[in-house]
Amino acid sequence: MSRRLKSLLAFISLILFVSGCASLDARPAFEAVQKGAQDRIGHTVRWNQGTKEDAFVATEVRHLLAEKLTEDQAVQIALLNNPRLQGTYERLGIAQANLVQAGLLRNPIFHAELRFLEGNPPNTDPILEMGVTQNFLDILMIPLRKRLAQAQLEAVKADVIGLIMDLTVRVKIAFLSFQAAEQSLELQRDILEAAEASYDMARRLHRAGNITALDLAKERSLYEITKPAVASAELAVLEGREKMNSLMGLWGDDTEWQVDSHLPPIPPKAMDLSRLEYRAVAKSQDLIILRERMKAMAARAGIDETELVFPELALGAASEREPDGLWNVGPAIAVALPIFDWGQARRAEARAHLRRLWNEYTAKAVDLRSSVRSARHRLLTARRQSEHYGRVVLPLAEQITLETQLQYNAMQLGVFQLLQAKHREIQVRHRYILSQRDYWIVRTELEQILAGRMIRQTRLDLPGSGDHAMQMGGNEGH
Repeated sequence: MSRRLKSLLAFISLILFVSGCASLDARPAFEAVQKGAQDRIGHTVRWNQGTKEDAFVATEVRHLLAEKLTEDQAVQIALLNNPRLQGTYERLGIAQANLVQAGLLRNPIFHAELRFLEGNPPNTDPILEMGVTQNFLDILMIPLRKRLAQAQLEAVKADVIGLIMDLTVRVKIAFLSFQAAEQSLELQRDILEAAEASYDMARRLHRAGNITALDLAKERSLYEITKPAVASAELAVLEGREKMNSLMGLWGDDTEWQVDSHLPPIPPKAMDLSRLEYRAVAKSQDLIILRERMKAMAARAGIDETELVFPELALGAASEREPDGLWNVGPAIAVALPIFDWGQARRAEARAHLRRLWNEYTAKAVDLRSSVRSARHRLLTARRQSEHYGRVVLPLAEQITLETQLQYNAMQLGVFQLLQAKHREIQVRHRYILSQRDYWIVRTELEQILAGRMIRQTRLDLPGSGDHAMQMGGNEGH
């Protein structure tokens, strides 16, 4: 074998060895995701891969469930236990494997031919040709392929961080809605109890001949209308619980968790709303994802440009054994000639893809600015409404109940007037609860945008807050 051929084969072997040194371990990529998530949401995420630490995490989840859950604890359980999120982490392993694959050479091609010569003596050896070729262009493309795979890995990491943030805000909003549902159920049961007492009093007065059958029917109507409202409120609590179970990945005995059934009060200090658009754009994970996709597309275009010039360039060695037993050895080359396809269509496609991503990037930035302004308006409105209910409307309702009680004690008003005043007070309390819920949901959404993620249909309506919510004293829906 000639020295040149040995050198060529040694060079190819070295390239093959070096290209196979990349690691398939996706833990470094996940550690980058962990840090990004910690910086944005302040919570720890873990990738459950069946290790001893994962068993410890499962124990920690059950420890959290044994106490009354706070919003932060519910979020932490979901981040540790949600199976869909755990499945999302496997995308990191796929992208890491693609990065390793991008650095590998394709297997060389071995070929052999055996030809028998006619007319030669019977003992004459046939002609044997053998060769091995390696796509040399594949060697040149390794840096470009690795750059593309690395860009795709970065895009996957950014996307996974975004999905973690999506789950976080969904848990927070579900938690707030569940708290509001439990508070509403308490009020509905109070209304039912008051309506039952009013109806019971009406029956007694009717038997004594002190009220008409029409008055009795009105009291019964209010009582009967309250029953389905309570049922709707109970359903809202059950549905809210199951929503939380789904988000936290819980089943069986783990679904018997409890929470504080009261929403937190509106904080006296308003949220910092300065430079909202700048802060939202600067932290936007959505824009980071699009930038990484554009990098990947640009890397893909670079690979296409190289492949356009020489679609195939194979180098190798060929040998031939003559009938007299002598071997001829030499280099071999195979080149695909770009005669018919110069890649005009693929170049145009790559440019179109990049323009599409750039326009999408611009549109996302415009949507982001609009979303943060809209969230600001909704937050200010929700705060004013909740504060108005807390400072003005609810104290007035309580004062009316108190004054009615005093006049009832002085025998200037009847029991029905007292019960109706109490009904109206409970209605006001219910609307106050809903205003608190709306404030915290809008605030959560705005905090999510400022952390870098636009809201994706996470707002949850509280069942029973509409037509059937508070039926006593008239239809005053939220």
